[in-house]
Formats: sequence, C-alpha cells, structure tokens
Amino acid sequence: MTDNPKSKKPQSGDDGGLSAGIQLLAADDGAPLRIGARLRNYFLTGLIIVGPVTLTIYIIWWVINVTDAWLKPFVPTAYLPDTYLPFAVPGIGLLFGILFLTITGALTANLLGRSLISFGEMALDRMPIVRNVYRALKQFFESLVSATATGQQQGFQKVGLIEFPSKGLWSIVFVTGETKGEISITQPGGEEDLLTVFMPTGIVPPTGFICFVPRRDVTFLKMSVEDAAKIVISAGMVVPDYEARLKLLAERGVKTETRRPPPPEAGTP
Repeated sequence: MTDNPKSKKPQSGDDGGLSAGIQLLAADDGAPLRIGARLRNYFLTGLIIVGPVTLTIYIIWWVINVTDAWLKPFVPTAYLPDTYLPFAVPGIGLLFGILFLTITGALTANLLGRSLISFGEMALDRMPIVRNVYRALKQFFESLVSATATGQQQGFQKVGLIEFPSKGLWSIVFVTGETKGEISITQPGGEEDLLTVFMPTGIVPPTGFICFVPRRDVTFLKMSVEDAAKIVISAGMVVPDYEARLKLLAERGVKTETRRPPPPEAGTP
C-alpha cells in the first residue's frame, strides 16, 4: 500500500523555505473542507507572508521620513533634488546624515579636528546637567561602537534563567558580563562571583531591569540572543525549536573539527 503524496506533511525546508505552519495552512491535501475554512486558511497564509514584508517596508520608510524631517532643513537648497524636480526625493536627509558622520569621523584623524572636538567636550563639561547626560550617552555609544568594530559580543553575551519574581517562577535574562568595579567589591553578603544581567520587560524589550546576580543562581541556556528576543517580544508565543538548535550546533562543531589542522607527528619540529 503506497502513501498518498498529498497526505504527507510538508517539511520546513520545502517550497522555497516556507515554514511548516504556512505550508499546513496553504496545503490542499484533498480533505473535505468547507469553503469558509478554505478561504480562512488562504487568508491566514497571505497574512503571514505579506504582513512581515509590509511592516518591514513601513518601518524603513518611517525611519527615512523621520530622518529627512530632521536633517533636510540643514541641507543647502542648492543640494536638494526637490529644488530641481517636481517631486520630493526621499532619503536625501539620511544620505547627508551619513555623509556628515563620515566627515566628522575623518576630522578626528588630524590635530585640528581633535582640538575642535576637545573644545566642544570642554564646553559641555562646564554645564551642570548637560555634562552628566553627555557623559552617559558618550560611554554608551563608545561601548556599542567598540563592540561592533571589534566584532566581539560585548553586549548580550549569553541567555540565562533566574528565579524571579518569586520562588518557582523563572524569567529570561541576557547576561552582559561579569560584575566589576565598586559593586563587585562592596556587595553585601561577602565575596560572591556576580554576573550583570538585563531582564527585559515583555512586549517592550528595550525596557527592563539591571540585576547583579550570583553566578550560581543563573542557569545558562544554549539559546541564542535572537531566539530569546523573539520569545520576549512575542510574549512567549514564538518558541525556538530546541532540537533544530542542537542539530545546528552539532553541525557547526563537526565543521570546526574538519577544518582544524591535524596535530604534528612525533619528531616533527
């Protein structure tokens, strides 16, 4: 007895990379479905495919428009294509913003540029409230840019679980590193090995709590930072496939082993 090929469940790697959920909705396996149910499945399939693309394009378009609204007034009229064309050209403000940042970074390569920047920083340091905000923002951007430039994950390094808000309840945290400085020295309760973790708020991950937790109280996960962010943003509705993650890690381990050169033979210098 042969299996009907239409009755097989679609795999996640079929149909150009469509997920199994989309394939199950769009699959026509010959089962007797009402017209309303079939139309509902088609509608949900279209929503899953078109929704993310539309929102992505909308967010990019919104960022371009906001940047243009901020920076276009500072661009000379002679350099605006809107002056010579009967329609507005989006992205000009963003383009000039990138150009301005590049030129500013290039100025720091010579003595004159460094002197101007130092003079501006000295002026900001003399303002009582502004200097505190400026120093905090500067330190944040320096850490972010240095981590990006060096290719090191100095931001969120690992994902873990801590027992919060009460015993028996667990929350996802992003481990940023070992606790250093005054907090690690003057911690109450003795000299414990502390980790700095960030506990995001559900649905709105940029907000959350910074906690200093003993290392023994953090349960590390093999989950990536991106997968953990998906769980937080979706309020737990999107859960990564643990088996697929383990398989991917195993494949990467095999590739690393195959690329590693063989050990030198005995007596070889």
